[in-house]
Amino acid sequence: MADPFRTIDTGVREGRSNIAFDAALIEERQANRVPDTIRFLRFPPTALIGRHQDLSREINLEYCQNNGVGTVRRITGGGAIYLDEGQLGWELVFDRKSLGIAALPDLAREICNAAAQGMSELGIDARFRPRNDIEVDGRKISGTGGFFDGDVLIYQGTVLVDMDPQQMVNVLNIPESKLAKRKLDSAAERIVTLNELLGDEVPDLETIKRSLIRGFTEGLGITAKPGNITENEEALAKKYFLEEIGTDDFVAEIDNPGDQDEFLVGSHTGPGGTIESFVKLEGPTKRILQRVLISGDFFVTPPRVVFDLEAHLMGTRIDEVNAEIEQFFAAHDIDMLSVAPQDFQASIAAALESGGQHV
Repeated sequence: MADPFRTIDTGVREGRSNIAFDAALIEERQANRVPDTIRFLRFPPTALIGRHQDLSREINLEYCQNNGVGTVRRITGGGAIYLDEGQLGWELVFDRKSLGIAALPDLAREICNAAAQGMSELGIDARFRPRNDIEVDGRKISGTGGFFDGDVLIYQGTVLVDMDPQQMVNVLNIPESKLAKRKLDSAAERIVTLNELLGDEVPDLETIKRSLIRGFTEGLGITAKPGNITENEEALAKKYFLEEIGTDDFVAEIDNPGDQDEFLVGSHTGPGGTIESFVKLEGPTKRILQRVLISGDFFVTPPRVVFDLEAHLMGTRIDEVNAEIEQFFAAHDIDMLSVAPQDFQASIAAALESGGQHV
């Protein structure tokens, strides 16, 4: 029988420290110094953006600063979210071989179905909705996402136990188009909490954790037992926090690139999310890409692929962009959850067309 997953709870930690622990856990699992792990975690009031998102576009920074809401950039993709102590975070960090499932979309489906099974034990009808939500009667009670780093997968989600929906609306800059797509008057109508569903019958955190663990063990065919956080995990987390994840530079790595007049801006939305491209041209006829910046709420794994693509496209003639994107993805070993080369092509083409240029 396969070794059991270790279960740990790191409690309420400052947002950037929580993400730094993710990086440490991944590294330790890659080195086989810790086993496959189920981690529970919570945040103080925190706005988290996805690895490739535009900070100022996604978050009301002035509100966050004036109201003690932390700002954090995740190491996973996806969209911006608001978290506080009323939500329970969960994540699985494990070797690719552990579940015998190789493809990320298949893993996402199985993990989300297992989490939904665990939540349903609490007395709600939780169901997976592709591509990465768990819903009750069409309203989201859990958002999820993850990526492979080598042979190790981190897959994360939340359980909305309780939440101040007005705080979420104040913190996040939620596009009207996203609300209109679901015919919602406000973002608050899109989510639902255990407190709303169960009222006085809402279980305590320990009961919720036990239900999730049963969902994961039964749904994924694994075993699990309580374990300890190691000293090396904490030391590595501190190192990642101080050198990268905890810094303002990392959080603001992508921040309002469209404010610069020389950038052409284009957007493409497909089933896997929105990709925004910021393109700067050079040369006498402005037919060469000097620089491309790509942001959005998509998932692509590993996340560094996007930065590699940006570097690959520097100096490319615009009539060769599509071919170069195809060549890039053909030459790289990439696990994709939500987007395809054609989505990047369409986004860059939209930026070029905004400046009167065509691929």
